[in-house]
Amino acid sequence: MVLIAMIGKTNTGKSTFFKATTLANVEISNRVFTTIKPNHAMGFVKAECPETKIGSKCNPNHGYCKDGIRFIPVEMLDVAGLVPGAHEGKGLGLQFLDDLRQADAFIHVIDISGSTNDQGESVEKGTYDPAKDVEFLETEIGEWFFGLLKKNWAKFSKDVEMQKKKLVESLTIQFSGLKITESQVSESIRKTGLNAETPAQWSEKDLKKFSFELRKLSKKMIIAANKIDVPGSEKNLKRLKDKFPGYIIIPCSAESELALKEADHHGLIEYTPGDNEFGIKNPEGLNKKQRQGLDFVKKNVLEKYGSTGVQECLNAAVFRLLKYIVAYPVANINHLTNKKGKVLPDALLVPDKITLKEFAGKVHTEMAEKFIGGIDFEKKRKIGADYQLSNGEVVEILFGK
Repeated sequence: MVLIAMIGKTNTGKSTFFKATTLANVEISNRVFTTIKPNHAMGFVKAECPETKIGSKCNPNHGYCKDGIRFIPVEMLDVAGLVPGAHEGKGLGLQFLDDLRQADAFIHVIDISGSTNDQGESVEKGTYDPAKDVEFLETEIGEWFFGLLKKNWAKFSKDVEMQKKKLVESLTIQFSGLKITESQVSESIRKTGLNAETPAQWSEKDLKKFSFELRKLSKKMIIAANKIDVPGSEKNLKRLKDKFPGYIIIPCSAESELALKEADHHGLIEYTPGDNEFGIKNPEGLNKKQRQGLDFVKKNVLEKYGSTGVQECLNAAVFRLLKYIVAYPVANINHLTNKKGKVLPDALLVPDKITLKEFAGKVHTEMAEKFIGGIDFEKKRKIGADYQLSNGEVVEILFGK
């Protein structure tokens, strides 16, 4: 399953963001280091469900479907907050970094209102530059990677040269615990212009350059510009986008998303995560404070930015950063059911351009071993092992007994 980690310094609304995506019961406070142990829970990305094409309701094994929108589970991780010098052990840095090893991508939650300083302490809004958070976190994560590679580099690189091993393959095996792929290692070497034949001759500067590049490719990051509803935040957002054009930066209000989800959960409103509006189901059940809160969210967040941004961040991390697609395996292509008759029971997140045979292996290892071919839903045609799936595609996988 895809694992998305919430990262950032303490007291930026990271745990609120996590709870807003998962409705998990986590402690939320403006104290430094509220989160000590990592929190795990399920969040959901949303995609159009093929049920809209067949006029029949789906029956998800995992996640859920609402009004033709499929919500597909991803694992979420909320780790201890970061402070400058974390890679040297400051704050809870070493624990924080170790918790991130298996993450596929990061959502960096920052306080776009500028009311949290570099140590995670509350300050007057607008007095701290949130751009500093992007810079220091880039440094901390890069230095972490550098530290991991540097630790045994002298012996490792000499062994590679003496035994005439392939550096790309050896590095991938050495750091398999970080979910690093051969293509990412190869691309990092290409981008840094280093010689893969003589790694023992790489200087410390070379290794650091390589480490930072490898982090960017293997642990991609999106920026959640949280607390956008605080007055003055919009100016900071514009400056941040101008300064870091290479980043996906999404304005968001985790507090607003959490309030909407809680109200929906308690039957007060009708709200679908990521929507730009909500409907009030039980006006009598709302007190004055709740009405004012919902009015504030509607005017200052939904109407202004199109959504709270929280669902958009999660979707962007999975579909834009990781470039995953959703594919639906079925046992009967005519009825779009599994062997038990459930309609579209499974929605799998898989890498873009995945082949049908690779997809069969994701569904079940036995399917890949006994793979024969497949049938696609749109044209009811037979497709082969090298056929590349597209987003939202429904396929039946054929395999021998």
